[in-house]
Amino acid sequence: MLISTAYAQSAGGAAGGGLLEMLLPLALIMLIFYFLLIRPQQKRLKEHRNLIAAIRRGDTVVTSGGLIGKVTKVADDELQVEVSEGVRLRVVRGTIAEVRGKAEPAES
Repeated sequence: MLISTAYAQSAGGAAGGGLLEMLLPLALIMLIFYFLLIRPQQKRLKEHRNLIAAIRRGDTVVTSGGLIGKVTKVADDELQVEVSEGVRLRVVRGTIAEVRGKAEPAES
């Protein structure tokens, strides 16, 4: 007889407990995303909001369009920025990308 007897492999274990095994990697991935992507982005956003709120007259700012100028007037949601002598622009606070130089505090 040329055909040998084949033995069935025994099942390595039932699929019980599979829910925990499936959720653990998913939870781990979500935790990694939170600490590597979401949390740093929220921190940068908070710092940028504080930076925008702290803009004072005399600060040197850079707009998101790349214009660099000195703040001459501060309103609630707009700033007046002098980009050249005699050339003043009104810009929205949210378009400020960076504050390069802080103004010196006014002497009393």
